[in-house]
Amino acid sequence: MTFEVPKVRQVWPLEIRLKSQEKALEIDFDDGSKFRFPAELLRVESPSAEVQGHGPGQKTLVTGRRHVGIMAVEPVGNYAIRIKFDDLHDTGIYTWRYLYGLGKHADELFAAYLRALEERGLKREP
Repeated sequence: MTFEVPKVRQVWPLEIRLKSQEKALEIDFDDGSKFRFPAELLRVESPSAEVQGHGPGQKTLVTGRRHVGIMAVEPVGNYAIRIKFDDLHDTGIYTWRYLYGLGKHADELFAAYLRALEERGLKREP
């Protein structure tokens, strides 16, 4: 499943909080939106080519990441962050716009992920 982010205006984070023990990232945006991202969702929806592929229909279903954690969050210019996961994945560049869209559609994306796992007989557990 993909999602569209409105292109009305650029969104900017006001605060980013890494909650290592809770395996989550919290971001407050300048429009008042506040999102809490479980590490598992960020990992399975990574914008990296490894996960998304290089074109439509090439997305890879990532399995076994229920307990994945975040080791670090690094700025990428003034437009994004790179997340380093404890499974050593670190190639995704999460733009503010991508994170905002992910936050707005988190429930439906995660539900679609769970359905896809079930349909293929795969699991969230490592």
